[in-house]
Amino acid sequence: MDPEAVDDLCALGESVRESDGHGTAGTNRVQHGGTDDPWLLDFSANTNPRTPDGVVPVYEAALAAARSYPADDYSAFRSAAAAYVGCEATQVVPTAGGLSALRLAIGTHVDSDDEVLLPFPSFGEYAREVRLQGGEPTFVAHDALLDRDPSQFALVVACTPNNPTGDAYDPDRLHVYADRCAAAGTPLLVDEAFIGFTDLPSLAGHDGALVVRSLTKLFGFPGLRAGFAVATGDSRARLDTARPAWGLSTPAAAVGEYCMQQEAFVAETRSRVERERKRMRERLTARFEVYPSDAPFLLLELRDGDVDNLLATARESGLVIRDARTFRGLDNHVRVAVRLPEENDRLLDALDV
Repeated sequence: MDPEAVDDLCALGESVRESDGHGTAGTNRVQHGGTDDPWLLDFSANTNPRTPDGVVPVYEAALAAARSYPADDYSAFRSAAAAYVGCEATQVVPTAGGLSALRLAIGTHVDSDDEVLLPFPSFGEYAREVRLQGGEPTFVAHDALLDRDPSQFALVVACTPNNPTGDAYDPDRLHVYADRCAAAGTPLLVDEAFIGFTDLPSLAGHDGALVVRSLTKLFGFPGLRAGFAVATGDSRARLDTARPAWGLSTPAAAVGEYCMQQEAFVAETRSRVERERKRMRERLTARFEVYPSDAPFLLLELRDGDVDNLLATARESGLVIRDARTFRGLDNHVRVAVRLPEENDRLLDALDV
């Protein structure tokens, strides 16, 4: 679909930046999934329902240590992150979650009036952060992103697996495109928020690539806010200079460090998500067009009925699913998380599939 036509379809959830010199006027907050209602089972947020064993004593010890400022070099966290994604510890920049890593990366690489290439449909915060810097987003279909010439842009953003569609870029093609970006002098920002749920390789440590990672989705602690960025050369220097002092709390750093070493937990999670995603997909295709997915969620397009009615039906059953119409280019879609087998059964029954 032509990006200009898509702009007309997707005013909901986005706004056009006004010329205020800062990019804040007219730039709305982005709608996300997630509910804090304990009586509702949340399929709108893509977080692991399980957490690693042994986290509680780690958190409690860190909470006691939090009476002092953390060591700002975060050496233990950096080392654990480097081993986790396969890069050098000096290339790791700790952040309070993946979104903080995105803001840091975009804020240090985008200036006023810069053009930034963004995929659609994809995570709405990319466009918001670009506009906050005074930059101009240029949208391209996410599955055509790697065919675009990066040389005319200040930054290119890729999401793998992509949110909300769930499909991941072929690692070899992404690697080649990262080389093209490096040759053009255009940083490639790769959002790997959900790659931990897969066995796909990370692009962390690749020259010219900025990789951002979230720990709280895979390890089931979205409220803890732990993540990091990985960069090389000048980009790494920019990130580490601009990051806030003590930007990662002592408990978040300690729990994140511990979780990244729980290989058995990660392996079990990947196996369960793959198995349950396949089972859910087989049943959901009876009623919906189901997008191929490598992620812990599925994007569904309604064949009949309307999204509002489906959302209401789910809520009557005590479930929350994600209204995907707020994503650019989607107008008859919902997104559902892949949770535990018994929870997924509740969703499938509620959706009458």
